[in-house]
Amino acid sequence: MKQTLITPEKVASLAFNDGEFFDAASISTIDIAVAEERHVVAVVGSAMYAAMCRGAYADFCEEYVAPVVALRTRLLMLPSMVARSGRFGVSVPASSTMKAPSDAQVRLLERSLREKARTMQHRMSRYLNENAAQFPEYNPGENVLNRCSNDGNIVQTL
Repeated sequence: MKQTLITPEKVASLAFNDGEFFDAASISTIDIAVAEERHVVAVVGSAMYAAMCRGAYADFCEEYVAPVVALRTRLLMLPSMVARSGRFGVSVPASSTMKAPSDAQVRLLERSLREKARTMQHRMSRYLNENAAQFPEYNPGENVLNRCSNDGNIVQTL
């Protein structure tokens, strides 16, 4: 069974734009696993997630799951991209050609990534609901998006 559904290299290729250089080696499999647990398992359910980890539904994973995991992983990584902690405490990356973003710029990036990730997650959920017969392990009752939504910063129970 695979440790995560996608690799750090896949996260780097999906979540970062062409103009952004990002080394996949700095992407933690823990961040990927957290993104999968919080944002994929909550939609597909644990039985279907286990099947996907065994290699089932590869096309669905590639088309619908991977973008969600990649964007959510990038969101999880964002704080460590702005400031890092180490044996000398917390520091901010700096160079002679780049400067640290303002708080407003970081919030704008975070909001944009969150909106993209949420949209892709809803797309994944909608596909599952419309094609549930293709996924025997999928139980629509376990899909959190069928019971609760937080679009527009308003939590709604359905």
